[in-house]
Amino acid sequence: MNDPDAFVQRNWTMTIDNEQVAASGGAALDVVDPSSATVVAQIPDATADDVDRAVAAAGRAFRSWRALPQAERTAYVWKLAQVIDSHSEELAWLDTIDNGSPIRVMRGDAPLAVEQLRHMAGIAPMVRGEVIPTPNRSSVDFTVRDPFGVVGRIVPFNHPLMFAASKLGAPLITGNTVVLKPSQHTSLSALRLGELCATVLPPGVVNVLSGRGSSIGDHLVRHPDVPRIAFTGSVEVGLRIQREAATRRVKVVSLELGGKNPIVVFPDAARDAAVDGVVRGMNFSWQGQSCGSTSRLYVHRSIFDDFVAELGARMDALTVGDPRKPDIDVGAIVSRGQFESVVGYIRQGLAHDGVRLVAGGLPQDADDPRGGYYIRPTLFSCEPDCDVSLAREEIFGPVLVASPFDSEEEVVGRANALPLGLTASVWTRDLGRAMRLTRDIESGYVWVNWSSTHIPGTPFGGVKDSGVGREEGIEELYSYTQSKNAYIHFGE
Repeated sequence: MNDPDAFVQRNWTMTIDNEQVAASGGAALDVVDPSSATVVAQIPDATADDVDRAVAAAGRAFRSWRALPQAERTAYVWKLAQVIDSHSEELAWLDTIDNGSPIRVMRGDAPLAVEQLRHMAGIAPMVRGEVIPTPNRSSVDFTVRDPFGVVGRIVPFNHPLMFAASKLGAPLITGNTVVLKPSQHTSLSALRLGELCATVLPPGVVNVLSGRGSSIGDHLVRHPDVPRIAFTGSVEVGLRIQREAATRRVKVVSLELGGKNPIVVFPDAARDAAVDGVVRGMNFSWQGQSCGSTSRLYVHRSIFDDFVAELGARMDALTVGDPRKPDIDVGAIVSRGQFESVVGYIRQGLAHDGVRLVAGGLPQDADDPRGGYYIRPTLFSCEPDCDVSLAREEIFGPVLVASPFDSEEEVVGRANALPLGLTASVWTRDLGRAMRLTRDIESGYVWVNWSSTHIPGTPFGGVKDSGVGREEGIEELYSYTQSKNAYIHFGE
């Protein structure tokens, strides 16, 4: 690609009822390229009136969309997947410039979205009701699955296109229409997705708005004509969405939230594979900005020092820099605010007597990052009794904290000590131990002798404060439907 900036330098609009529109108030938000900390474009800053227009358009479209046979809706989703696939290079560059993750990584997100859309299309016939036995031969009882109506879908900044596109499949296939709101920090690929949807789908079926979560996000969540909300993001915002959603009507809300996820390495683990697994589990390829990152490392004390030293060397060898270059491992943090938050945690670790820096550390321009928001993968170590928030709180950046453990019972207790439970990873060759930890660790997704990878069709989601509901499998399709029971007595 000779000039990827050409994808960005244009007049950006939103999609409402298959029309390209500016914000009704005329306001715009700057798009900052985190790799250079410079403004590269502007996007509409939508208003509550824009939300009302989008919801009304989705409501009108719902009546005819739900009436289509499921096979026709599925065919539309399949065609949308083809269109996304054909624009994958453009969408990858939009995300790299907007989000700061390396282009080699972002080139994989459109194919992942296409795979997920096609997977949902493939399993669509599995969404069905059931026939229930009745007390007599002159009656029948059965259930059907009905859509909710208008779905409000709010997606995060770490995989802008992948989340925006892949999460359309389940609600659309099951007969709902969608109002999509991407992160205000990474809206470009979603706005482009709205344009692509308008070339494939009937008017109003998918509407895409850009703007601040505190204004249009809250209004969408509270809107009385949006009975179903799905959100991916932080625990703090998820709690607010639950509160706001209940102010106007009863709604169904699914939340895929944060995690401070444990990764546990026992002495019998394959050492090189475990080190690889820790690096992969931290998702350094997108700067550690992942709710599934295994950012709490527990290593058995008998191998702790050697393992942490080897891991630190591996992390220091990762290349950090311009995400447009093909050989970069770690790009830029998504925004100035997120950069400052991560830097704050690193400063906390450096200032704490019980915490030791093993790799990485503060960027040289931590106080004034004019050249881009870059942070090296950073590894701290501390003893189990070290009371520091960087070991307890989700950082959402390239910062890993390692701590030794002495027994299986101890490490399970420490893994479960936080009010979060999204993912976990266990490294051991002992099958019994692997099964016990899989059973006893409180999380929604567990890897054994692996990390990070999502297997297509498996349910992904968290327990405790890490969320409610499951995505990526058949449960996601069912979550966009409501069961209706019918009892018919047809005479003697």
